Amino acid sequence: MSRQLIFILIALSVAIPLVIKLGLPNEVTSEVMAVYEEIDQLDSGSVVLVSFDHEASSLPEIKPMAQAVLRHCFNRKLKVVGLALLAEGTAIGEQILRQTADEYGVDYGEDYVFLGFRPQYQAAILGMGEDIKRVFPEDYKNIPLTQIPIMRKIRNYENISLVISVADGDMPVWWVDYAVSRYHMKLAVATTAVMATSFYPFLSAGQMKGLLGGLKGAAEYEMLIKKPGMGQRGMDAQSVCHLMIILLVIAGNVGYYLKK
Repeated sequence: MSRQLIFILIALSVAIPLVIKLGLPNEVTSEVMAVYEEIDQLDSGSVVLVSFDHEASSLPEIKPMAQAVLRHCFNRKLKVVGLALLAEGTAIGEQILRQTADEYGVDYGEDYVFLGFRPQYQAAILGMGEDIKRVFPEDYKNIPLTQIPIMRKIRNYENISLVISVADGDMPVWWVDYAVSRYHMKLAVATTAVMATSFYPFLSAGQMKGLLGGLKGAAEYEMLIKKPGMGQRGMDAQSVCHLMIILLVIAGNVGYYLKK
């Protein structure tokens, strides 16, 4: 089998599932179900804080998870406060939040707000426990928080029902150290697959309420909210590609044996 043909088969095995919905089976894990149930039990009008704690390089994994969680929040008519504790996540987070909000026709300032970026994340997390407006005097659009309706009833963590850290590094640990331990906040995490195993001890200890891990976590959450997206398509492409690689390995060994 020629090298060119192998490349073509691998390319097709990735591209076709991304274009054509296959809907391969995917089992929902307990840690993903926990995030879903945590959000689903909140009363309409409750506030969820979503922190985009990631860099641009992890967008293919981060975006499907963030979109799935935000869709669930807006469908449940929850209020969403977005922010970023890493600079690269700022513009990306604002875009994901705005695009998802537009899907549900919710209003900026009334139903959601994006506060933007603040450096020194330890100080920012601690400061929000006392007064969010001191940490973020203005939102991403430079509008004073005192002029934004959604923020008039939100002073600190006491007015927030759940924090969700969308991360590709160890930022959720800082949320545990400063928001969970000190202010007893409820924390859920959506993280890249390579980082997911680092947070299972926190999950077992009850310091994290639930965990989405990479494309698989996104795909599972999309199944729960019954809204397929790039998570499921990405997992289909990954599964078909892995199957193609296995078949090519088998074919290569059979060909080698026959020639021998």
